[in-house]
Amino acid sequence: MAKKKGETQESSYSASDISVLEGLEPVRKRPGMYIGSTGPDGLHHLIREIFDNARDEAMAGYCDRIEIALLPNGAVRVTDNGRGIPVDIHPTKKKSALELIMTTLHAGGKFDNKSYKFSGGLHGVGASVVNALSRYTRVDVHREGTHYYQEYEIGKPKAKVKKAGKTTHRGTTVLFEPDPEIFGEIRFNWDRIARHYQQQAYLVKNVRVTLIDARDYEGKIDLSIPYLEDLHLPVPSLTFYFEGGIVSMVRHLNQNQKPVHRHIFHVEKETDDEIQVEIALQYVDDITSRIIPFANNISTPGGGMHVTGFKTALTRLLNAYNKKNKILSEKDGSLTGDDVLEGITAVISVKMKEIQFEGQTKDKLGSPEARGAVESVFSQAFGRFLEENPDDAKAILKKASLALKARKAAKAAKDSILRKGALEGFTLPGKLTDCQTKNAEEAELFIVEGDSAGGTAKQGRDRRTQAILPLRGKPLNVERVRLDRMLSNNEIKSMVIAFGTSIGETFDIEKARYRKIIIATDADVDGAHIRILLLTLFYRYFKEFIEQGYIYIAQPPLYKIKKGKKVYYAYSDEERDAVLKEIGGETEDGEEKKSSGIHVQRYKGLGEMNAEELWETTMNPETRTLKKVTIEDAVEADQLFEILMGNDVAPRKVFIQNNAKLAELDV
Repeated sequence: MAKKKGETQESSYSASDISVLEGLEPVRKRPGMYIGSTGPDGLHHLIREIFDNARDEAMAGYCDRIEIALLPNGAVRVTDNGRGIPVDIHPTKKKSALELIMTTLHAGGKFDNKSYKFSGGLHGVGASVVNALSRYTRVDVHREGTHYYQEYEIGKPKAKVKKAGKTTHRGTTVLFEPDPEIFGEIRFNWDRIARHYQQQAYLVKNVRVTLIDARDYEGKIDLSIPYLEDLHLPVPSLTFYFEGGIVSMVRHLNQNQKPVHRHIFHVEKETDDEIQVEIALQYVDDITSRIIPFANNISTPGGGMHVTGFKTALTRLLNAYNKKNKILSEKDGSLTGDDVLEGITAVISVKMKEIQFEGQTKDKLGSPEARGAVESVFSQAFGRFLEENPDDAKAILKKASLALKARKAAKAAKDSILRKGALEGFTLPGKLTDCQTKNAEEAELFIVEGDSAGGTAKQGRDRRTQAILPLRGKPLNVERVRLDRMLSNNEIKSMVIAFGTSIGETFDIEKARYRKIIIATDADVDGAHIRILLLTLFYRYFKEFIEQGYIYIAQPPLYKIKKGKKVYYAYSDEERDAVLKEIGGETEDGEEKKSSGIHVQRYKGLGEMNAEELWETTMNPETRTLKKVTIEDAVEADQLFEILMGNDVAPRKVFIQNNAKLAELDV
């Protein structure tokens, strides 16, 4: 519509310009606001939203069995034996409560603290969001002897709630099919699901959580059965049940570790202001700390008030006990927070009515009252634990004393290294060939294996944005090495100075000289070992690099295929076979064969490529393939690094035996 004379852009902005999204339209319009993303994280989040409702029933004491089943065609089915979603007519909305919960944002039983004392899903959007983002949903409710159900398409009811007859079961079953128009590829990761729901089973003790993977089952599945586990289908399944709760979790986390003290500390208590605090901990002979915090059973890897309260109380208690019992020398000084955390495995769980998280992702607990509750409950219980278990207390303090001495030695070593790096000025490590740009956002550091590959990379790189740091030999395994010894290693020292962030308590990611750090190793066993060593370094000492998405792994080709003047690159055996089939070549039993003027070259290492080939395949941002390193599950990653790189041979041997068939060996 044309503007009237004298009308400005501002004055034409009126009520008619305001868009009003009704019902569940906002969810489909901006799904990322509700589930984080429409990628794999968001897809898996759908299961969590439905599971969390069942888990809240369990936390309230009404449910002791939950089943998650992955079905053909991307469908998911979650069943519980809780009270069942109410189906009666809402007094003001004049609709079934089931329909309101499934089709209305912020409708649910978690606002008045009457239906649920503690709940993770406080916003009442979970089930309705899943419904909105699914092409089909069906909810079956077994309540007070009657079976009810309702079906939906893209969040809208196909009909009113119907009765399906009498029932002896109790609970709710939600079946949903994620919408491909929202998520694109519907592919659930079984291992990821297993890790998360094993963790949830630890947090709600005495609840049976069963996972069933029936995605590839070709027979007919009777979905009228509440629990598919009862059908005994010949499909993969897992069941988790832990009577010990988070004590069992600590024991599981430490299964490959050597305990420093005998007893696992545990406390579970509700404060006068109705905040439930549960903590379990044990120290092990390790230099890293593992603190796994939860708030209303939601993982809070960013920490928050409950973690702050725990750390404050722990440091104060151990210093007070040492002062009273004089176990450590006075000349060493007081223990710091870092000293008392070294080697600890702790699970901290708080449950509270009114809970506040920082950010939409609920990564960090912001409720201030949680700090005081944890400090109070933990102080009383752990103080009593130390007095009643003097041998355990002595062992813990001696462990902290070693950390204190190592911290002082590491600080001296680090200060020496960093002073040297500063004196070297812009030259940095002698082996580093730096890029021209000083803008970290566009700067890339390639960590390459060996001088040969380093030389080729230096010739083929974009000098303006790409820096090259070659490694001579294998880096130090830092899994169980303290900072002072680590910084005496030339390869590690060069990397620390090149990164520019410092290390340890003075680490500052804002000073990072590169926003992309790319590991480029050969496609053989040695290259894989170097890659693991580097990832161990990043995970233990530069974890924020991984969390911020700075670490990548280069994907150089395995084969160069040439026919006449035309060149093809293949990054796997399958790609090689596809290229050869397309251009008329062939392979036999994995052996390379010249045929019809076709030459196949198998690259043994990056150094075999010339500068042009390396640039074209591995370094050119327009044509290369990089894998971003992520931490989907910090606990699982922590345990895997301990198994692969720790001192205990037995668990590593078991891991290798169990995974040998998955290895790609270059013999």
